[in-house]
Amino acid sequence: MAETEEITVADVSDGPGNDGTPGAPVSLPVVELLTGRGFITGKSGSGKSNSASVVAEKLLDNGFGLFIVDIDGEYYGLKEEYEILHVGADEECDIQVGEDHAEKLASLALEQNVPIILDVSSFLDESEAEAVLTSVARHLFAKAKKQKQPFLLLVEEVHEYIPEGGSVGECGKMLIKIGKRGRKHGLGVVGISQRPADVKKDFITQCDWLLWHRLTWDNDTSVVRRVLDGEYATAVENLDDGEGFLMTDWSESVRRVQFYRKQTFDAGATPGLEDVERPDLKSVSGDLVAELEQISEEEQARETRIEELREELDRKNSRIAELEAELQDARDLSRMADQFVDALLDQADGAAPGRTEQERMRERRARRGEVAEPADTSGTESDTAAGEADDTPLATAGENGEDPFGDDETGDAFAAAMETVTESADPGAANGDASVEGPAANGANGAAGPSTNGAVNEGAVADAVGGDAAGTFSAEATLGALSDPVGEMASGGGSDNWSVTAGEESPGESDGRAGGIGDGEEPLLVRELKAEIGGLDTRSREMLAHYAESGPGTPLDAHLAAGGDGDRTHAYAHNRRLRTRGLVEHVGRSYYDYRLRDLLREELDGATGDELDAYVEAIEETVLD
Repeated sequence: MAETEEITVADVSDGPGNDGTPGAPVSLPVVELLTGRGFITGKSGSGKSNSASVVAEKLLDNGFGLFIVDIDGEYYGLKEEYEILHVGADEECDIQVGEDHAEKLASLALEQNVPIILDVSSFLDESEAEAVLTSVARHLFAKAKKQKQPFLLLVEEVHEYIPEGGSVGECGKMLIKIGKRGRKHGLGVVGISQRPADVKKDFITQCDWLLWHRLTWDNDTSVVRRVLDGEYATAVENLDDGEGFLMTDWSESVRRVQFYRKQTFDAGATPGLEDVERPDLKSVSGDLVAELEQISEEEQARETRIEELREELDRKNSRIAELEAELQDARDLSRMADQFVDALLDQADGAAPGRTEQERMRERRARRGEVAEPADTSGTESDTAAGEADDTPLATAGENGEDPFGDDETGDAFAAAMETVTESADPGAANGDASVEGPAANGANGAAGPSTNGAVNEGAVADAVGGDAAGTFSAEATLGALSDPVGEMASGGGSDNWSVTAGEESPGESDGRAGGIGDGEEPLLVRELKAEIGGLDTRSREMLAHYAESGPGTPLDAHLAAGGDGDRTHAYAHNRRLRTRGLVEHVGRSYYDYRLRDLLREELDGATGDELDAYVEAIEETVLD
């Protein structure tokens, strides 16, 4: 294509402001049109869209590519003569497109020289239309840098995108970028507007050629006055339809011209009373539409998949809500189980003289872990001869200690509720590996009751725990006896260490719970823990030793290591005593870990690391070796 090649679009007209021979043809250089920046303006009905269509027809006649942004649906009439791809968002277009089609549209227009009309008026959502145009402009600019081919972008109602007042959006920024830097890459732009006063002046002043059709508003004529002069500002108000002042960088004069009428169907003409028959429009290649339809199908598939994922998410959210409700129910059951245990323990404690409601309340809080209570005379927490199902939500959870819920919080809460069921079903499993019968009246001694020296009748306690007691228990030891129904304490399973009672003051108790290794006296807490751990039944104490030596493990593993029979109910029953006192802690997935040192550090403020090590060693030497 020679740089001197031109297209003829108008004739010189006669009238004020004319600088040329009336009737002489007016031509525009193709290279300047395709690669430069142009501006066509005029009030509605003055002929600006006709002039733009004439320029488009002449370029199409010569096989040059262009991309038309049609904001009012006026340009589809070009299809009467030209095979041009009409895209938009309604069925009047050759194909419906979205932002995903932008790169393909830019490729067809610039690389395959396919003329395209983007019908913005067909989009119901203006933001969607602007997003499509922004993406197309961005891809055109990127491809033009590599293609280096003259190409024209024609934008109707350009003031919508690059307004004089207000902020310029992403689309406007992209159009300004093309106006400033597109020329060096062969990408030109023409802006069309009926209100020049509303168009950003930076764009107008950078244009290589401008066409001013009839304008009457003072704000608009004042723009003509600033760009041309007062003479043209007055004359522009009286121009005929299709007539305008043409100002170009390649001509030294401003010419008054009369643009030709467009040859194709005028889809933008104002409707009249006469019937207007729409002509037959040329169709485009099926291959072009097929490529774009493939993109549409892929987008539809993505949207379908997104909808499926949304539905799946809704189902999962519903399931989460159900599980949360079940969890709350489990917590409620757990609280009911605690209240049931407290009631049983209070009933057992009621047989001991001198027990006050305040003391029973303290014990209940200590059992729940709400406060750190000193060890009672029994030295252990009682589960009221109850079966332990701690952290095992279901009796059929499996033999490997796994949490069937897969959720520690849900499993733990439900396990606490299940303790009530286990206690009712197997009241003797909490301490030993054999079930026992409930308390019964001893034929020789009668019902349990206080003796003259304040101790519970030996025969009554033996009946209550389901075995023969080896000696007389104090009232404060009743809780420990109930926790050992199979008689392990009575047979020597740690009974020698049950010497610290709530009613007796241990040496050094008046000095408080803390003390120092340096002064030769152990803190009260250390002595209490010795008594508590020493007072545990043999099986529980050996399970604690297993945790101390082997690290995290399940209660079932610890029970087997301690010589137990592998029964889950028995294992969790023994494990509960260790957990409620804080000697072990749940670390997830039904695993527990040894925490004697952590317990001492929490209770003994200010103790150094060496002191804590010494305390742990002293306790373990006494009761775990």
